[in-house]
Amino acid sequence: MNNEIFAQVFAVTAPVFTMVLLGALLKKIRLIDDAFIGTASMLTFKATMPTLLFLSILRADLSTALQPWLVGYFCIATCLTFAGAWAWAARRVPAAERGIYVQGAFRGNCGIISLALAAGLYGDYGLSVGGVMAGLIIVVFNVLSTLVLSVYGGGYRTTAWTVLRDLARNPLIIAVAAGLLGSVAGLSLPHWLLVSGDYFAGITLPIALICVGGSLSLSAFCRSGSLALGASLIKVLWSPLLFTPLAWALGFGGRELGILFLFLASPTAAVSYVMAKAAGSDGRLAASIIAISTLLSAASVMAGLFLLGLLGIA
Repeated sequence: MNNEIFAQVFAVTAPVFTMVLLGALLKKIRLIDDAFIGTASMLTFKATMPTLLFLSILRADLSTALQPWLVGYFCIATCLTFAGAWAWAARRVPAAERGIYVQGAFRGNCGIISLALAAGLYGDYGLSVGGVMAGLIIVVFNVLSTLVLSVYGGGYRTTAWTVLRDLARNPLIIAVAAGLLGSVAGLSLPHWLLVSGDYFAGITLPIALICVGGSLSLSAFCRSGSLALGASLIKVLWSPLLFTPLAWALGFGGRELGILFLFLASPTAAVSYVMAKAAGSDGRLAASIIAISTLLSAASVMAGLFLLGLLGIA
């Protein structure tokens, strides 16, 4: 029984993290470079990922894809992780690195790693429910990141208007909103357009995962210290270890609990490096957190899914 559960978990997680490692290998042997990663990441963020989210939500049963209690709980768990990381950082982390530490501890790579795992584990259901969660959590991520980096980042200044403007322009948020509206309105697209959209959207997760791997910095990993490790452990270990059992105690179970765990246990998002640079940092701590959390998440996600399967609750 245990071997069967492990085999199922490995079959879901191994392809995702293999693509990440493949991206790192391709970068190492110079088949891809920073220019490719930048272009491909932009294509994914602005075009293929929005197409994937839009089509998955449009085709889904809206009563299934949009789960306010699940999304609400995840947002609350994210905010509590943010608050806890900030409280810890206020006592243990130098002020100059506090904002980057906090962001690395709560901002997950939900739109790529978590979504890929949810799709692999639960198929179209995981893709549609996870797509809605990934699109909506971006709002929370951006607001909280802007807040903490504005407090501690000497070079990072923003206003409520700029935050709202950036959210309104975010392609993933637009795609989720369009998919929800199209589903409510009963929008029906021509078959040829759906097939073309599927071709285009189909490259999203492989390319995105390769870009994640190619973006990992071995030198940053080697320079990492206790701060990077501490933030990474909050993100991929302590947060899912606290909020997944609590969700089960509150009545979440089955596929919903599994998806929630995958989103809680996701590694730190690569965009945290971009925001760290905008905050006036040299980015080394942010890069270290991304690298360490990505490597640790491979083990924590597999262990968590195995335990949930062993207990029969997800």
